[in-house]
Parts: sequence; structure tokens; C-alpha cells
Amino acid sequence: MRKIGVLLLLALLLALGIGTGILGAAATPSTASGEGALPANEQPAPATAADNPAAAIKLDARGAILMDPQTGEVLWEKNSHQRYYPASMTKLMTMVVAMDMVAGGQARLDEPVQVSERAESFGGTEVFLAVGETFPLEQMLIAVAVASANDASVAIAEHLAGSEEAYVAMMNAKAKELGLKNTHFVNCHGFHDDQHYTSSYDMAVIARYALKYPKIREWTAIKQYTFRKEPLTILDTTNKMLYWYPGTDGFKTGFTDAAGLNLVSTVEREGLRFIAVVMGVETPRGNFTDSMKLYNWAYKQWAFQQLYAPGQVVTSIPVGKGQVDAVKAITAAKVGARVSRLRGQAEQVAARLDLPPLLNAPIKEGQKIGRVTVLRNGQEIDHIDLVTGTAVPRASLGQEIIRVIRAVFTIRQ
Repeated sequence: MRKIGVLLLLALLLALGIGTGILGAAATPSTASGEGALPANEQPAPATAADNPAAAIKLDARGAILMDPQTGEVLWEKNSHQRYYPASMTKLMTMVVAMDMVAGGQARLDEPVQVSERAESFGGTEVFLAVGETFPLEQMLIAVAVASANDASVAIAEHLAGSEEAYVAMMNAKAKELGLKNTHFVNCHGFHDDQHYTSSYDMAVIARYALKYPKIREWTAIKQYTFRKEPLTILDTTNKMLYWYPGTDGFKTGFTDAAGLNLVSTVEREGLRFIAVVMGVETPRGNFTDSMKLYNWAYKQWAFQQLYAPGQVVTSIPVGKGQVDAVKAITAAKVGARVSRLRGQAEQVAARLDLPPLLNAPIKEGQKIGRVTVLRNGQEIDHIDLVTGTAVPRASLGQEIIRVIRAVFTIRQ
């Protein structure tokens, strides 16, 4: 009788629709959630662009990357370590090696570069150099940066290293120094060669290094440049991002049939800078639109929290044996960090000053005397030099005597 009663009760519950919540999950698979779906109260939160950026951005590029140049963090990537052909993006490394030589005192930007017969012979994008012509090294580098001039690239290489082959060896040595695993150069201009390749990650690392030279950004930000007056030669930039995307100030396009459309670029807005690289794009102008997609997403995700402006006085340091008793310590660059704009992802940014307790004269203006360490959530992410705001000459013997006398009388009082 008890069994019959239980069965009658279950039948009644099913008839009233109450039992669907008890038996339905076991008896009937969910058509709304799919096979094996979690119960509604155990479903994960919907994915956001921050959780899965690859799902939020669709690019035509075969390989791409978005990097924070301050820390080197990869913020978004697609086949970023895959080898592709760089085409004229190669010229960014050509400029980097030249600026390394200038910084090392092995070359000067005002020294004349003479055009060889071999340099004259290079076609493609060029400034139509003639054998025997001479231009200052900086002017040649501007031709490379703005017009992607192949002839100027070869002239620079031959001038600085004696031959293009020797210069390419320097480019490969620099790649090795930067720790690049998927880069090998065969020439200094980017003409196609199966053994001439890089990756979007490696190119972003080259761009990050290039940012240490303001001259490279200055040249690659030029939209139009008069290279010659006779015959009149006006160069127009190949990087249309300079026109289309505010904040763009570098670097280099690239195209061959084998490579597709490439772009390594950098943008800074409201103190926050990013680097983007896209490679192997087939859509017309897609190297620009893909890059803009990356930057649009990035600036929605992050902002820059500034702690000190460039050249800002952060403290004063006592000076011994100087004509004044203290010198101001100022920042060599802006100090701050990238922080999330997303709700619930606030980050703590702080600065720690690392300075000596006393400096002895003489002190030069702009002399490095310490640094600011930037911390995000307690982790060190950057270091900015602190330099002196003024020079402090050594005190004269008379000044030292007066100081001693004043000290003695102060003690007696």
C-alpha cells in the first residue's frame, strides 16, 4: 500500500508540473545550454575583452601583436612568434643600427654620405640618388624613414660599414643582442629573400628599442619632406596612420607580394604609449585598419596614471663642498604606469625615490644622481632617471672658511 501511495503522489506531482524541476535534469537534456552544460547558477561570467582579447578583436593579419613598451608586456597577440617576411619594416633596424653608431661616437648625423654606383642601381621605392651625390647622414635617414628609400638604405649601409653585407651582419648582431629568436636579415632594405624574415613579436622588440632614440620617432613622424630643391624631390610618408590616427608618431610600413602589407607603429595618447605590429595583411590598407583596431581596443582598456611630469622637481639633495647647499632632483622623463579602465580592476601605482643622502660638488647640470622606481600593485615595472636641475661648482677656499667660522659660532651659541 505504501508503494502504491508513493507512486500515486509522484504521478500527481508530474501532472501538476511540479516534478519537472526534480526529474527534468536527469530525464531530459537541456536544449538551451547544450550537451553537458552547467546549471545556470554555476555558469562562468560572460567573457569580456579583458578576459579574452583574442575573441574581441578580429584581424586580417597573419601575425600581429600589441605591446606595452614601458614593460615589454604582450597585451594581445596572434601568431606573434611565427616567421613572416618583413619587407620594408626591415628599415627600422637599419635606422636603429645607424643610431647606435651615432650614440657610440662612430658616426655623426651631419657627416656626408656619398652615393655609390651600387646604391644608385636600387629600384623600388627610392629618391633617385645619382652616383657621386652626397647628402648628410641624417638627410639620408629621413629619406629611409619617410619614403622608404632603398637606394638611401644601401648608401647608408656602405658608408657606415664599408659594404651592405657588413652592415647586415651588424643588424643580425643587434637582433641577437636583443634576444630575437625568429629574425634573420639578408639585406638592409627588405627586398624579398626566403631567408630574410622576422616575427611580429621580434619586430615589436626592435620598435621598443628604437624608442630610446627620439630622432627615429622624429623622422618617422614626418608626413612630407623636401629632399632636394634641384630637381625638386618631395617625399610623402608611406605611413598613413600619421594622417588617420591621432597620436601616431612612428614607425614603418612594408610591402612585397610575398610579404603582404605590414606595419610596425607606435601611438601615444594622454601619456600612454603602445606598439603594434601587423604582418601579412592581404586587404588593401588593411595594415592600417588592423593596427587601428588594436589601438582602439587598447585605449578602451587602459589609461596612464602619471605620478611626475617630465622635468618635475621631486626633491632636493644636500650638497657638500659646493657653492650652494642643495640641488634639485628632477625627472628625466614622465613617471607613471598603465592602469586598467575596467570596473573592479583598479591598480595601485606608487613611486619610490632612490637617491644618495649627500652629493659632493662639483656637480654638472643634468647629471644622473638617482632614479624613481615605479611600482604597480607592489611590483617594480619601470625605472626613470633623476638628474640635477642645475650645475653646482665647488666652493672656493674663502667660502669654505666662512662656513667653518659660521659653524663654530653656531655651536658656541
